[in-house]
Amino acid sequence: HKMEQQIPYIPKNKVRIVTAASLFDGHDAAINIMRRIIQSTGVEVIHLGHDRSVEEVVNTAIQEDANAIAMTSYQGGHNEYFKYMYDLLKEKGAGHIKIFGGGGGVILPSEISELHEYGITRIYSPDDGRSLGLQGMINDLVQRADYPIGDQLNGEIDHIENKIPTAIARLISAAENFPEIAKPVFDQIHESNTDSKIPVLGITGTGGAGKSSLVDELVRRFLIDFPEKTIGLISVDPSKRKTGGALLGDRIRMNAINNPRVYMRSLATRQSNLALSKYVAEAIQVLKAAKYDLIILETSGIGQSDTEIMDHSDVSLYVMTPEFGAATQLEKIDMLDFADLVALNKFDKRGALDAIRDVKKQYQRNHNLWDKNPDEMPVFGTIASQFNDPG
Repeated sequence: HKMEQQIPYIPKNKVRIVTAASLFDGHDAAINIMRRIIQSTGVEVIHLGHDRSVEEVVNTAIQEDANAIAMTSYQGGHNEYFKYMYDLLKEKGAGHIKIFGGGGGVILPSEISELHEYGITRIYSPDDGRSLGLQGMINDLVQRADYPIGDQLNGEIDHIENKIPTAIARLISAAENFPEIAKPVFDQIHESNTDSKIPVLGITGTGGAGKSSLVDELVRRFLIDFPEKTIGLISVDPSKRKTGGALLGDRIRMNAINNPRVYMRSLATRQSNLALSKYVAEAIQVLKAAKYDLIILETSGIGQSDTEIMDHSDVSLYVMTPEFGAATQLEKIDMLDFADLVALNKFDKRGALDAIRDVKKQYQRNHNLWDKNPDEMPVFGTIASQFNDPG
């Protein structure tokens, strides 16, 4: 008996789901399969990868204003893990976020009933997989998580200066999902930000150049060097035109951000051809009103037309790698005309010293800095993959 191909459920709302594998669990094959189907069902998935603690997952879900969390747990501690997650969400004022999980045969049927009674929305068993099929399970999950977020505001604006993450997150969601409802509050926010001097660092570059890893290293150093200061991050990744889903994957590389002084929000472009979401400006306004000391905006690397980041940032950093091909390729990169700083990441690659010389020369040409030594150009070799080194 061959199962007929199942049709993906079409969400009525913009659904955002946090996915991860649980703490001490390196097995992410299953969650990767699941999150890909969730994405292709039109959901914006904030993926954290494997070995993530309850606290990290809960903080992420709150900052990202997610509808739900979907976890796999194959390490045997699922009863404690899921119950603690349920309790922590409640304690942090986010009891509306639904919890879904699975763990193959590791989670016993009796434990599944107990978890359901405790308040976990649904734990899927191998039997569910057999009767529903993969798409059928995901349809069930997405349908249960399909509810509006940001369709009503009540006083969030009064809590953002105290950096209450639930309030900050909800305002950004309202701007994204229900702009007409958000407008009166945002008029107030714009008004209060007129004299704001909070700097915005815009980071752009090709996909896979290492922007997220570089941001993580910058955040780590910022937190160490300025023990009092706070930082807000906005990270934009592209939506898929075909399904409307998105993989918001920048948090996979971020290890320093689970800190009370850091707020991070991932946004999907929701328009496939742009590197930035049109809600970026509003998200930045919220973080400015929340009085973060530094705001970093990271855009989806979709190539050579990233110059729109200039409209949103005070200082721009272009991240690239030594593998740009022939030197003539550098003449096509718009951002080398505009960037204040250039990071040549993956500097441990062969040919990096030749590459940095070419990039410095091109930067000098683009900016007409003929009176300066090419070595003085603001082009820096970086190796973001070396964790916690002196830098």
